[in-house]
Amino acid sequence: MSVAELAVKLRATDNDKIRWKLVWEFLEEYRWEQAVDQLTLLAAEPCPVGDERWDALLAALTEHLAAQHDLAPPLWTASHVLERPWFPAELPSQRAEALVWAPAAFRKHGVYLSAHDLQAA
Repeated sequence: MSVAELAVKLRATDNDKIRWKLVWEFLEEYRWEQAVDQLTLLAAEPCPVGDERWDALLAALTEHLAAQHDLAPPLWTASHVLERPWFPAELPSQRAEALVWAPAAFRKHGVYLSAHDLQAA
């Protein structure tokens, strides 16, 4: 599944629990791909999800994964930055952890999600 395909699936539901499951599914599939194939999964600009928070999350995720290959992110990611930070976690302790451990790409886009959450996916 590419990031663009993930956006289509995210757009098809407004249930955040299902959306998170789709993100974790994407990450699991992505990890099994060869490095050259991983890059193709990030290239195409996704359609808008219909919620700027999720659009920013896709941009942050793409930028984060591109950085793991020492590559600049696709140009489309630059336009998806939240004005107000988004903390997907509900518990105060999880929010505090996200403040400390959010990867740089996620902070840049205003999405505060702990790196531990990305690894656990």
